[in-house]
Amino acid sequence: MRNFLLAVFVALIGVVVCQKYTTKYDNIDLDQIIKSDRLMKNYIDCVLDRGNCTPDGTELKKNLPDGLQTDCSKCSEAQKAGTKKILKHLVKNKRQWFDELAAKYDPENSYRTRNKEEYAKEGIVF
Repeated sequence: MRNFLLAVFVALIGVVVCQKYTTKYDNIDLDQIIKSDRLMKNYIDCVLDRGNCTPDGTELKKNLPDGLQTDCSKCSEAQKAGTKKILKHLVKNKRQWFDELAAKYDPENSYRTRNKEEYAKEGIVF
């Protein structure tokens, strides 16, 4: 019985761990990307299927729809903070890119509607 409970516990831990996105790219310097239109455009083109993707861009593209749908419930704290940083930059400085991303990934405006107040506190007005 004890071995059975241990096996169930280990299995549950595995399920919980698998429910999070990889943190492999959490230390990417987002400020460097924000400062470079070339780098930022490469990521935008990647997720909009207009260009090649780096490994981290591929991971972003893969998880972006689910992240929006689940309000980033599988994100690490670094990923949540990075999302806010990038959104703030796009909304304030690169509105056309933001609008293109929103048209593809949030066409019904559901993510923006659900999170409008939270992001407004961060100075992000959709």
